[in-house]
Amino acid sequence: MRFMVLVKANKDSEAGVMPSTEVLTAMGKFNEELVKAGVLLAGEGLHPSSKGARVRCEGLKRTVIDGPFAETKELLAGFWLLQVKSKEEAIEWIKRSPFQEGEIEIRQVFEASDFGDSMTPELLAQEERLRAESEARTKAGR
Repeated sequence: MRFMVLVKANKDSEAGVMPSTEVLTAMGKFNEELVKAGVLLAGEGLHPSSKGARVRCEGLKRTVIDGPFAETKELLAGFWLLQVKSKEEAIEWIKRSPFQEGEIEIRQVFEASDFGDSMTPELLAQEERLRAESEARTKAGR
């Protein structure tokens, strides 16, 4: 099972305040544990929303909204993508994270099998082909 672990933003992360060496060291140590356990698929920090944009979709109309965005508690500062056996295992890992404050959300990522009969053999083949192509492009440097 894959789980997206969402690290919520705070005033400092939205202001672009970079973490201290101590925080980066603790995070590096935690990430090393995740890698050694074979559960880390990806993990990154995000720039503040002031450097971002949202695209609102209304029918065929697309409206671009530039950041910053008002509700800090609804914004993200970073994420991990973990491959674990259960939600409980993901929770146990995140309880070990070096964060001293804030909220971390854990959400399961859909797998093709979760879509039942809607995921036709043709759609499944397309999904597998796109994943393989994306992986190959990433390894080749785009």
